[in-house]
Amino acid sequence: MIRVLIVDDEALVRSGLRMILEAAGGLVVVGEARDGDEAVAAVVRLRPQVVLMDVRMPGTDGLTAAARILASPGAPKLIMLTTFDLDGYVHEALRLGAVGFLLKDTPPRDLAAAVRTVSAGQAMLSPTVTKRLISSFVDRGPSRAESARKRLAALTAREEDVIRAVARGLSNAEVGRELGLTEATVKAHVSRVLTKLGLANRVQAAVLVHDADLG
Repeated sequence: MIRVLIVDDEALVRSGLRMILEAAGGLVVVGEARDGDEAVAAVVRLRPQVVLMDVRMPGTDGLTAAARILASPGAPKLIMLTTFDLDGYVHEALRLGAVGFLLKDTPPRDLAAAVRTVSAGQAMLSPTVTKRLISSFVDRGPSRAESARKRLAALTAREEDVIRAVARGLSNAEVGRELGLTEATVKAHVSRVLTKLGLANRVQAAVLVHDADLG
């Protein structure tokens, strides 16, 4: 069973998310929290594998809590809950190491699938949601773009091809089909890219590609 913690200041939202996840099978909600402070304490006490956390909450918000949770040893996978009207909050959460984010109106099947995906160690990077949001939040100022391009210059041509495809929201299998590579080879390329660039996950790699205006 995948252990999940739900963090949202609205009781109705928490209740709805709990029902969706526990009805999906293989997932168990081990606790709920109403704000960032409660979330940090609950992570220590309950040891969830995945945290679903709202970005905006009274008191300690989701971004502040994310920084504290992700800085701790053995941190759980973190998915931010958001809406399209947010701005730099989500972008910063991804830079901190969050593995993705969901819209609050995400279909139940997709919500459960996302939790399973991140629990398995993969970042949640969907072409229809994640790429659109990342693109909206990235500030492609000259200095940031130049810095990102310099970092990406360390990659081989094939590694750059792979990571640009990842930034478009493709899975390893889809990247392999597009570039004529096996899924295992793509996985190895992605792992080397993350190590070379000092990145925590595929989402951070996608942000870097968008920073460089190469997505």
